[in-house]
Amino acid sequence: MKIYLIAGEPSGDLLGSRFMKAMRLSHSDVEFCGVGGESMENAGLKSLFDISDLAVMGLAEVIPSIPKILGLIKKTVKDIETQKPDVIMTIDSWSFGARIQKIIRRKKLGIPQVHYVAPQVWAWKKKRAKTMYKYVDLLLTLLPQEPKYFTPYKLEAVCVGHPVIESQVVHGDGEAFRHKYGIADNKTVITVLPGSRHNEVSLLLPVFLQSAKMLFAKNPDLHFVIPTVKTVAERVKKMCQETDLPLTLIEDEKERYDAFKASSAAIAASGTVALELAIAGVPHIVGYKVSPLTGWFAKRFLHIQFVNLSNIILGREIIPELLQERCIPVNISLYIEGLLNHDDWYDKQIDGFKKVCTLLGQGEQTPSEKACDIVCKLIEKWKK
Repeated sequence: MKIYLIAGEPSGDLLGSRFMKAMRLSHSDVEFCGVGGESMENAGLKSLFDISDLAVMGLAEVIPSIPKILGLIKKTVKDIETQKPDVIMTIDSWSFGARIQKIIRRKKLGIPQVHYVAPQVWAWKKKRAKTMYKYVDLLLTLLPQEPKYFTPYKLEAVCVGHPVIESQVVHGDGEAFRHKYGIADNKTVITVLPGSRHNEVSLLLPVFLQSAKMLFAKNPDLHFVIPTVKTVAERVKKMCQETDLPLTLIEDEKERYDAFKASSAAIAASGTVALELAIAGVPHIVGYKVSPLTGWFAKRFLHIQFVNLSNIILGREIIPELLQERCIPVNISLYIEGLLNHDDWYDKQIDGFKKVCTLLGQGEQTPSEKACDIVCKLIEKWKK
């Protein structure tokens, strides 16, 4: 059985690696090919190209990269025709995956097509829900409320659950982390997570570092940890070189979870990592900025109350969302001070985290195991 996987960014890469591992446990004869990052490569995938070339987000940021991205799409489609897989599965990053799925559909190769992680049609571009059936045969969603947006429009959509519940985030070792990096027990650790895309790091890390300086000026017993990923590691290192903060940079996924366990609070970009913080029980705020042009489009077309997944799942704000003009050092530092002093936001979060864990942790199978079973059934159905 040959499975072609396409993950265009780190969150999809992690999801893909877990899918690969779960599939190998149940099928010894499975072969993987396609596009992925560090996690999928560690799981045995030889990626067609480096996905850091796709690590851009926002209209103003994407435009200069269009020629390169179009070339990568063409290269991927050609590789699919050569490999002749039993199934094609794009993971997250629908803006890239959709272009591949559309071309494959037009070519009528007779290969079942799957997308893993539903586009957030409840937030914007609701018309996507009406047209996805033209390009994929199956949609695997992470949140239980998502299938209802797609099933009325001829697309089979199944919720497999959110992968964060099967990560090792709850098993971090804070004591070992402190010992390894020489962080004294009396130091308060704050984790800083500026994102996994180049433009996120460029816009957010300077603001987050300035917030850290303001916090450190009031409390010299703080120590900051910045977990990063391969796609932006060099950029993060360069941007941190000039700061005189007590700071530890890490790249390993397990060490990130160890850092969470050692942390009293966190400053995070919006995304899956913020949900990991909730599962790990780390009080945090979310800060996010995009270019003015992208921000204008977001205000014009996004129709959501919250951007943070914990807030979305619970239908109320337990994580402060400091977006665009509110994402400034003074705001961030004030909220983090409050969390460190166990204010009302701290109490809201600790209570809310328990509810989020309950809503995402149901079922005997892991999300990856469910996804594997469903994809295998699809392959069998197409072979008949």
